[in-house]
Amino acid sequence: MVETISLVDGVVKMLDQTKLPREVVYIDCKDYLMVAKGIKDLWIRGAPAIGIAASMGIAIGANTITASSYDEFMKGLEPIFNTLLETRPTAVNIQWAVERTKKLLDERKDESIDSLKAFLTEEAQRVLTADIEINKTIGKFGAQFIKEGDTVITHCNAGSLATGGYGTATGPIRAAHEQGKNIQVYADETRPVLQGARLTSWELMQDNIPVTLITDNSAGAILRKGEIQLAIVGTDRTVANGDVANKIGTYSLAVLCKENGVPFYVAAPLSSIDFAIPTGDLIPIEERGPEEVTHIFEAHIAPEGVKVRNIAFDVTPAKYITGIITEKGVFKPEDLHKINDPNTDLESIMLKV
Repeated sequence: MVETISLVDGVVKMLDQTKLPREVVYIDCKDYLMVAKGIKDLWIRGAPAIGIAASMGIAIGANTITASSYDEFMKGLEPIFNTLLETRPTAVNIQWAVERTKKLLDERKDESIDSLKAFLTEEAQRVLTADIEINKTIGKFGAQFIKEGDTVITHCNAGSLATGGYGTATGPIRAAHEQGKNIQVYADETRPVLQGARLTSWELMQDNIPVTLITDNSAGAILRKGEIQLAIVGTDRTVANGDVANKIGTYSLAVLCKENGVPFYVAAPLSSIDFAIPTGDLIPIEERGPEEVTHIFEAHIAPEGVKVRNIAFDVTPAKYITGIITEKGVFKPEDLHKINDPNTDLESIMLKV
């Protein structure tokens, strides 16, 4: 697996995913503003990965704060928090990283400022390590639904490049492959930024997992022919009723899967689930600049001056989702809200083969 992000000697090293697969380039982010730029400009993308990047950006930003009290230190962190939160509104993981940091610091408010700074650096490393283990657990839970000889379709990139490593949606695919199952993957190209074409197909090829790249608008035809047995996608934000926000085109794929009787699964680490939002209608949806649509890399493909609407994410209603794969197990969307209830017997509501 390719290393997506690391924190070494106060520098956040990001794999610039805008240059893949043509070049493998790492960028050294020496301050939180550069980390924020990396998130906003898609050097790093994918909900878990930008949550990790936010934790690391907070850590290196904190090291520059001069403060003599806890309150002064927290005041110094506010612009760092706000800058990071403004980068990508749809993915909940940045908010998760910020709120988690505030909570952990509040529990340590009597410690020295130097101790708090060291703690944030250690914590950022723990977030990275924990994410990889979470993804592997998601992989084990999800792999049970992939049978010998199955073909899986996925949309966008929710692989090792979108996480600390291993991947969320590709976690079950990797796990099934590691179990020796003979499987195939169809990767949607995922217009307009082509994360499926540039990233998912590339990283699966690196690991010798059989992958076929298809155009987004051919998924329906292939599903109708019965060539695909299940779909697994990632999520940037899943809400309390089981609605899921993911890369634009996910909703279309889910509807096509429903129409053709193909199970549709969402791989969702708990950090990407926002139980504070009741339905997907309330998820903020990011819209990005027109150049992502009018250009492919440096090539201008659209008429000069054409109006563009570039919606980056869509919401898939829970009724189209067969199961949500988390590190606690696989659940029906309508049961998702129960997993934080200490009185719930998780085993009794888990989906199993």
